[in-house]
Amino acid sequence: MKEKLTKKDVEKIQAEIDHRKLVLRPQILESLQEARAQGDLSENFEYYAAKRENGSNNSRIRYLERMLKNAVIVEDTSGADEVGLNKTVTVYIEEDDACETYKIVTSIRGNSVKNLISIESPLGKALLRHHVGDTVTVPVNENYSYDVIIREIRDTDEEEDTIRAF
Repeated sequence: MKEKLTKKDVEKIQAEIDHRKLVLRPQILESLQEARAQGDLSENFEYYAAKRENGSNNSRIRYLERMLKNAVIVEDTSGADEVGLNKTVTVYIEEDDACETYKIVTSIRGNSVKNLISIESPLGKALLRHHVGDTVTVPVNENYSYDVIIREIRDTDEEEDTIRAF
C-alpha cells in the first residue's frame, strides 16, 4: 500500500533516517564493540542488548526508507472554507448529542486518542471537501452509518504533530 505523505512528512522521515544512520548507528556500534571486548559472549547481557538495539535501529531505517520509496505526495487543495488536510474541524454528532473536534491529517500522523483523524479513515474521507453547515453521512460498515454536522473549520499548523512510530 502506498502511504500518502505531505512534503513535511517526507522531510521529517528523512531527518529521522539521517539521525539514525549518522548519530545512533555509530553509538550503537561502539557499544557493541565495547560489550564484545568484555570477553565471554554467552553470558554477556550488554552484548545482547547492544545487538538487539542495533537490529531495531536497522529495522526502523529499512521501514522508513521503504515508506519513502513507496510514498505518494499529497497536498491540500481545499479552499479556505472547506475541510482539508491539516485543518481542524468541529462537528456535531446528532446520535450522541455532542460536539467533537478533529484535525484531518495523513495516515502516518493519525492518532484517534489525540483526535488526529486520517484522510483515509471513514470520518476523514466523509468530511473532506465539505463546508460549515453541511450534514455529512459517515459510513462505518454496510449496515451502519451516522450523521455529523460541520460546525467550524479552521487552519492549523502541520508542525505541531509528530510522526507515529511503528
